[in-house]
Amino acid sequence: MKSLDITFMAANAVGIVLYLVLASRGWRIPQEHGMVPATGEPFVWVLAVPVLGFFLLADIAWGGLLLRDRQSKRRLWWLVTAAVWLLAICIDFSRH
Repeated sequence: MKSLDITFMAANAVGIVLYLVLASRGWRIPQEHGMVPATGEPFVWVLAVPVLGFFLLADIAWGGLLLRDRQSKRRLWWLVTAAVWLLAICIDFSRH
């Protein structure tokens, strides 16, 4: 594994945590389920979505670099990173 891959994976780990922390500000409080008709979704769009967008673009660039390389093991790490991002998004969506 090249150092660029490790850098992208570490940055993505930080990005996932940052995304979830920012997105959690708009999550519904379980005790208020059914009582409050709206959650803090505008805050999510202003704070968390730019983080998601930045890392999406960075991961697309990383994927493009990996396509030029013929080592399939490096592509596996990209897929693992993408799967963890999808898990983070599912966690966020489940809390609204």
